[in-house]
Amino acid sequence: MKVQTIYTDGNYLTRNESWHTEDSSWKASHIIKILERNAIRPSTICEIGCGAGEILCQLHARLPAGISYYGYEISPQAYEMALAREKDGLTFLLKDMLEEDVFYDVALIIDVIEHVPDFYGFLEKIKTKATYKIFHIPLDLSVQTVWRSKPILTGRKQVGHIHYFTKETALAALGDMGYTIIDHFYTAGMVEIPGKSFRTKLLNWPRRLLFGINPDFAARLLGGYSLMVLAK
Repeated sequence: MKVQTIYTDGNYLTRNESWHTEDSSWKASHIIKILERNAIRPSTICEIGCGAGEILCQLHARLPAGISYYGYEISPQAYEMALAREKDGLTFLLKDMLEEDVFYDVALIIDVIEHVPDFYGFLEKIKTKATYKIFHIPLDLSVQTVWRSKPILTGRKQVGHIHYFTKETALAALGDMGYTIIDHFYTAGMVEIPGKSFRTKLLNWPRRLLFGINPDFAARLLGGYSLMVLAK
């Protein structure tokens, strides 16, 4: 199966019926955090690869009034789900935003670049589309995921990850493409999002302990973290 078609032919929806909407409130909270701690007050926000649109819906409800939101999605199935969330000030488009002549204050790229075959070309195009870019990047590479291998292969099959990052390689990739990193921090989806497996819950005890002592070591050793990045 071709990587670039699973999002348009219905295969991704078959594997992920909710299109990850259950994680959207948690992700929106971290987006709000990085905006607020850097005093960024946008009037326009777009999301590239918005999926079912719930992240933008959460931001629309929780950020100050007066912001216009635009969600771009190439999957017809996800777009149909997003349309149910459309409202005044929140618009969804079945388009590749990178091919449009548009510009926004903030572009959200949330759990996207690990899916894109030519992610360097993708990063190059994004640079001209917004003043600020907010990335959320899963850090799939850790000692335990490489040792076990199953988590990486499961992520590849179930959610379509084809590139794998550590904090250092994620930031280096953005630097390679000329981005200026303004702020970044870890997010702990495995720890903070409910509904995880019993095995994951057991592993979360040492994750919490090690993260409190040395966040970088915890992420490198046990995984379960992603990186939220604000860049220009």
